Parts: sequence; structure tokens; C-alpha cells
Amino acid sequence: MGGAVTAVSSNGTYSFTKPNRESITLLAGLGVEGDVHAGTTVKHRFRMAKDPSQVNLRQVHLMHEELFDELREGGFTVAPGELGENVTTRGVDLLGLPVGTLLRLGDAAVVEITGLRNPCAQIDGFQKGLLKQVVGRDEGGGVVYKSGVMSVVREGGVVRPSDPVEIELPVGPHLPLRIV
Repeated sequence: MGGAVTAVSSNGTYSFTKPNRESITLLAGLGVEGDVHAGTTVKHRFRMAKDPSQVNLRQVHLMHEELFDELREGGFTVAPGELGENVTTRGVDLLGLPVGTLLRLGDAAVVEITGLRNPCAQIDGFQKGLLKQVVGRDEGGGVVYKSGVMSVVREGGVVRPSDPVEIELPVGPHLPLRIV
């Protein structure tokens, strides 16, 4: 089971969106080479203000391109990289994977899913009303976060659009994704 990478994006400065690239290089234990969020400790401004020594569980942000299709139905136009993700995929149920899932991206890179991305008010700054579209409710009234998953790099390598995504589920009990 798996899917494909449809876009890769990075940005060396703090900005909500990340420009698409022909390729990105993932560095083991760090993240995307040259990306502002790469590092062993947190690089998200809000989290750094609280405790800059926190381990960086948000080295690589992945988002499913199917979300853009859903948003389009709601009247929003969103393209890969515009919500700040590094890797956009198709054919992978990212939100349904458990913590610890390994994703092989292309020939060599491997990331481990650490949890969900928590969407923030900056999304409404990008397009008014978009935040309500990426945060929903399930049948039981529980909050559903749709804005992708976060991961750490276990094995480095180059990732390009059209690279395959292979999924390796963790051994043992599967823990649901939570915000990291």
C-alpha cells in the first residue's frame, strides 16, 4: 500500500507558504535541508517562545493532496506548499496512520510520523474562513484536524514529485495521531 509524492516545498525564511521545488533533501535527525523548520530542537516560533530546548517532532510536514480537492468543493483554492507543508502526497491516508508509521519517500528517505499538525489562525490570514474547513468534527462530535501530519527524518535522501510513498506500520498497538 502506498501512494506518490505530488510536490515538495521548502523555505529558508519564516513564511506561511513554502515555494515548490524540483527536489528537497531530507537530512536524518534534522529535517529538510535549508528549511527554516529543520533542526534537532523546535523551530516553530510559538513553541520556541515556550521552550526552545524541546525536541523537534515537526521536522517535515506532510499533507494529502486530497484535502485540496475537498477544499475546492467548499470554494477555496489551495495548491501544494501554500499551507506550509514540505511534502504533498496523493493516495496515502496520512490522517489515518498511527504514530510511529514509517514512510519511505523515493529511493532512500524515510520519515517517521510523530503526530498531527495543529492548524492556527494564520490559515485564515491566508484565506478567510479556511481554518473552519481544515478543522472539523466527527460523528461523535470530536475535533478532527485535517491539515496534515508531522514527522522526523530517520533516513536522509532526495525527494522529488512523482516519487513513490511506501508505508510501514509500526509493530505493536497502534496509537492514534495527536497534535505535536
